[in-house]
Amino acid sequence: MEPFSSWILPLLLTAAALWGCRRRVDVYDALVCGGKNGLHVAVSILPALAALLTAVYMLRASGALDGLTHLLAPLLTALGVPPETAPLLVIRPLSGSGALAAGSDLMRQYGTDSYIGRCAAVMLGCTETTFYTVAVYFGAAGIRKTRYTVPAALTADAAAFLSAALAVRLFFGQ
Repeated sequence: MEPFSSWILPLLLTAAALWGCRRRVDVYDALVCGGKNGLHVAVSILPALAALLTAVYMLRASGALDGLTHLLAPLLTALGVPPETAPLLVIRPLSGSGALAAGSDLMRQYGTDSYIGRCAAVMLGCTETTFYTVAVYFGAAGIRKTRYTVPAALTADAAAFLSAALAVRLFFGQ
């Protein structure tokens, strides 16, 4: 399997180039135009990404995340969600890497096979970085007003967090 996996990318690129040649497309020009468009998109979304990452690091460094965790603990306990996963609830909609770091901390502290570790893993897998995704895709499309997108996406994230805790409790116990 190892030799095959090292050839996948070159084979895909060769196949795409041959397909383009067969359809009489200037493959090199298409590649250069695609790269140029990709750079324009990257430059247009950089301010939103910088703001999101700054907000996440400020939340963690200021201690606001710890305060919010203690504030949410009674509600999470009543809903059947381990209160230790509160940092994931707060960080995941903002930053995937920040949430992964929080999840890694939980798994290191409580263990990967613990109820909290399993909940964190399932929560990371079934939720989305809502604000990051909205910033990237809406920014790339030039959309400024998100209207119902953010509330709907955050509602889906909340449902996913609750469902993750329920699924782990049903399949693995507490």
